[in-house]
Amino acid sequence: MGLKVNEIRVFFGFLWFVLLIVHPVGGLRPLRERPTSWADEWLAERKDENKLGPLFAWNISGTYRGAWRFLQSSNTSSRFPDLKKLSGNSVLELITRPTKINGVHYVQGVMIFHDVFDNEPEGGRVQIRVEGVYIWPFRQLRMVANSGRDGEFGQEDDYILSNPYHLLGVFSSQVFKESPGDKIPKSNQSPISDMDKHCNVEISAQISRIQNDGEHNHYYMEGLMESPSADDDGDCLSPMIMNATSVNIEVYYNKAVNYTLMVTFISFLQVLLLIRQMEHSNTQSGAAKVSILMIGQQAIMDAYLCLLHLTAGILVESLFNAFATAAFFKFVVFSIFEMRYLLAIWKASRSINNGEGWEAMRRELSLLYSRFYGILLGGILMMYEFHRYLRSIVVILQSFWIPQIICNVVGDSRKALHPHYIVGMSLTRLAIPLYVFGCPHNFMRIQPDYNFSITLVLLVAFQALILLLQHYLGSRCFIPRQILPEKYCYFRGVDPASNRATDCVICMTAIDLTQRPNDCMVTPCDHFFHSGCLQRWMDIKMECPTCRRSLPPA
Repeated sequence: MGLKVNEIRVFFGFLWFVLLIVHPVGGLRPLRERPTSWADEWLAERKDENKLGPLFAWNISGTYRGAWRFLQSSNTSSRFPDLKKLSGNSVLELITRPTKINGVHYVQGVMIFHDVFDNEPEGGRVQIRVEGVYIWPFRQLRMVANSGRDGEFGQEDDYILSNPYHLLGVFSSQVFKESPGDKIPKSNQSPISDMDKHCNVEISAQISRIQNDGEHNHYYMEGLMESPSADDDGDCLSPMIMNATSVNIEVYYNKAVNYTLMVTFISFLQVLLLIRQMEHSNTQSGAAKVSILMIGQQAIMDAYLCLLHLTAGILVESLFNAFATAAFFKFVVFSIFEMRYLLAIWKASRSINNGEGWEAMRRELSLLYSRFYGILLGGILMMYEFHRYLRSIVVILQSFWIPQIICNVVGDSRKALHPHYIVGMSLTRLAIPLYVFGCPHNFMRIQPDYNFSITLVLLVAFQALILLLQHYLGSRCFIPRQILPEKYCYFRGVDPASNRATDCVICMTAIDLTQRPNDCMVTPCDHFFHSGCLQRWMDIKMECPTCRRSLPPA
């Protein structure tokens, strides 16, 4: 029995010795040094849940998008009573670098709050520069407001401002003023732009990793922002809860590249459609039926898109090649094909000047170019002045078929445009507006407006439908015959009993009115032709083949 007791003592002594060697700190740590606060226990639990290693540091530099809301049901701030909204969106730009202290990284960044004021036209945007530390073993982020002068950040500030996500936000917010994108900072932009001078802004957040796709780490940030007054007059703002998720910049980069590829492909299709239309109206009579205002409006649209993409490429340097390619193709469509077609239409519709010579033609051509580029520059100024009515401007630009519809009705001309050109141009002109206003994942971060997108589709489809009806049923098919002016009938009464036989000077064959009187067309100057021969002739020239007298529309 004593031997068994000794064996048991030796066994437990050996076990105690092994535990002492394996976990010396846990076995000898005094009870008072153990964590006692609920926050530390929560951190320890989160650490165990995420299986964090003490020697693995996360690089949290990057862009974070999320939301903010007041912890209380209302803002109780006496210093800033204009803050009526209780929640909104936020964007946080961070850059970190290691310090000499192991486990601590220095953090600098910019925090942008959107939708702060109800009475601000741009959504009440507030920007605060922050700095602090990131204690990566515990995944804790502590930041305070930085009240330094502009430009004090140096290279870190350049990094934040050159971020493609930030630059694309600047570009879209400058072009689409109604979007809540990031804007270029302005002095005294908001009533609390100097909040860091009167308040001690303190931000405490916990970082966690939500997923890892093999190449990119995605982080989730959740914390509390407090702003006690520097004058001990209470809180400047009510406590604010914030959460944000890291943004993969390459996703927006790829979206922008895919967009430029779409624009390039659309421009190539428009070139093919223009070539098809130019072949369809390669005669003087065919070109004269096309509205010069319609082609001019489309050329101005492509010129605007060329300048817009070129500006985006200059602003976002890392995407210059992609946007420059899209701008180049738009420049080709605008300057080579559409301007050439514009000159062909102008030349076909220009009346014959007897003895005026080259000088008169050069003056008229200079006047045409002056009007075109004057409207182009004037349109830029008008859009800059009335940028808040962007949707109305887009509706006006998308009404590019209306001049051709009016031209067909006034000139009583049909088949001025090829059906492929009508359908193809309608679809390609809708692609960019639908991407901007209808795509929920566009790279410009503009909230989709499906009602406006449907309105644009219906508007362009209605115009294209009218043009197709004019092509197949006649240019005035939708106008009551009672209000139309009298129209010359080329099949006016011819007495078949007259036994009048004559030759068609176009095909040089005889016309027998007794056999097929409906195959004969009579001009106002009483010349007879086969109907098919005269119709093909009028597609080329609107003049009588016999006496060269001008002919009315058929």
